[in-house]
Amino acid sequence: MKLCFNQATTLENSNLDKDLKYCETHGYDYIEIRTMDKLPEYLKERSIDELAEFFNTNHIKPLAFNALVFFNNRDEVGYKAIIDEFKKMMVMAEKLGVKYVVTVPLVTEDKILKEDIKKSCVEVLTELSEIAKPYGVKIAVEFVGHPQCTVNTFGQAYDIVETVNRNNVGLVLDCFHFHAMGSNLEDLKKADGSKIFILHIDDTEDFPIGFLTDQDRVWPGHGTIDLDSILSTLKEIGYSDVVSVELFRPEYYELDAEEAIKTAKETTIQVISKYFALQTV
Repeated sequence: MKLCFNQATTLENSNLDKDLKYCETHGYDYIEIRTMDKLPEYLKERSIDELAEFFNTNHIKPLAFNALVFFNNRDEVGYKAIIDEFKKMMVMAEKLGVKYVVTVPLVTEDKILKEDIKKSCVEVLTELSEIAKPYGVKIAVEFVGHPQCTVNTFGQAYDIVETVNRNNVGLVLDCFHFHAMGSNLEDLKKADGSKIFILHIDDTEDFPIGFLTDQDRVWPGHGTIDLDSILSTLKEIGYSDVVSVELFRPEYYELDAEEAIKTAKETTIQVISKYFALQTV
């Protein structure tokens, strides 16, 4: 299994330049690039060609653009904006060698029927699949374990991906999101491991289902998520690709960025190595 760093972990105490430097120093294989803030910030001073050159001359590589947000159940203007944004991502992904685009379902206070959520997700993901195909990029759908997210459990997300039935459409399994809305481990046991594209590793404080928020995340192995059951099941169903550490902890943003990146690796290895050989440099 390869090791990846998600930039959310140093969201408020670093930038793309620093993250790349420290991740390279500490032997990460991949990085998930935040397209909402960290990439635009980088491109104010640098070019996409400079970023491509960095990846060409260093060990670390770009795993994913994170993220195309709120892709489903949009009005006409919102839908067009999503398609346009995705097309721009494809051009940059091709230059950088990005493998995946993480897509996040709509978060809303509006009540939408599950059948309408599924219908919209399937339609949009099918269109994105066609757009992505010539670029060799895959779409990784990340369900969000929050009551207001339209797709908030593994089972719901997996059903959507199965219905789309495209080789370049799969899932992100984030352990926090899996735990936060009580996703069913039996659903994971029945899943095809090849449909899971990215594993997000994290942990959380012990708040009830439905009340957890991203800021409750803690280092892997330092919380109450049953990571052993999730990881052993992933091994059973044949997943062994990439583990990406993703935290949004306010206290961790007060750390030096390099310290956070180093600790993220150490805690991830402690948890993952029980089940997977981590191929690090």
